Amino acid sequence: MIKVLIVDDSAVVRQILQGVLSADPEIQVVGTAPDPFVARDLIVERKPDVITLDMEMPRMDGITFLRKLMHYFPMPVIVVSSLTPEGSKLALEALSAGAVDVMCKPGAAFTVGDMANELVEKVKIAAFAKVGRKALGTVEKPGALGRTTNKVIAIGASTGGTVALEYILSRMPVDAPGIVIAQHMPAMFTKQFAGRMDQLSAMEVREAVDGDSVVPGVALIAPGDFHMLLKRSGARYYVAVKTGPMVHRQRPAVEVLFRSVSRAAGANAVGVLLTGIGADGAQGLLEMRQVGAATIAQDEASCVVYGMPRAAVELGAAERIMSLEQIPKEMLHLATG
Repeated sequence: MIKVLIVDDSAVVRQILQGVLSADPEIQVVGTAPDPFVARDLIVERKPDVITLDMEMPRMDGITFLRKLMHYFPMPVIVVSSLTPEGSKLALEALSAGAVDVMCKPGAAFTVGDMANELVEKVKIAAFAKVGRKALGTVEKPGALGRTTNKVIAIGASTGGTVALEYILSRMPVDAPGIVIAQHMPAMFTKQFAGRMDQLSAMEVREAVDGDSVVPGVALIAPGDFHMLLKRSGARYYVAVKTGPMVHRQRPAVEVLFRSVSRAAGANAVGVLLTGIGADGAQGLLEMRQVGAATIAQDEASCVVYGMPRAAVELGAAERIMSLEQIPKEMLHLATG
């Protein structure tokens, strides 16, 4: 019997994979795990011959777990993920990290007929694969997944930004990608402003609290006098709200937000720099562009003050320079395409 451990954060997917594999008389599913930490304990306890592994999971993403596993406890792993169509960058990254094989989950309907025979065959082949220990490399360094299902939109604004944000947020659908916003505004006004935006937008708009998840349908506005940073735990994005020195004489600073987005989300982000005095956010937008994020700067004609966007354009940070009227549609296209 080939002993298999299934690792996937979706209970439905775990049940489907267990049914597919258990139907074969040569395969025994010895356990299922919703995240890598549970999987780690089951590996020690039940000693599977093969693991099926998802990429997007809470607490630790699949690539990070795969690299750790191949260093400390090498064994055959088949990556089963909607993010790994054949030949994709993430599929190649998984193979490079030590996966024996990679297969893509079917589409939204998750029909199992086509995948059943393929998965069973891959498991049987993987069970006899020779897997060697791989160097841990830079796995301990936190960073962005090559691709994630949910994207993040980061917006920075200053003078004139409240009107610009009202225009953008009022045009967002209820299921828009998660949005994080740094708007230069005194502490006593951000909660009131967020409440007003919440009334005007189909999204839920609120002043951010430390630890808030960044999820579709929610826009988080940095509280006045606090910096807001994007963080990632596994496949989950969340914000850290903290004090600290002013940056560009601002707190919250767009620079702080954008730089954190470049590190946590990488190419899975869209950065938008709106009207405002000074240069806050320009360097951060450049860092976002350098890691593959899509970047937009508001054009001079539609800005109240063409300071922050101008600085970004002069740095080469803006991939697109657009009027305020064009921005909502384009940033949605970039974040959902």
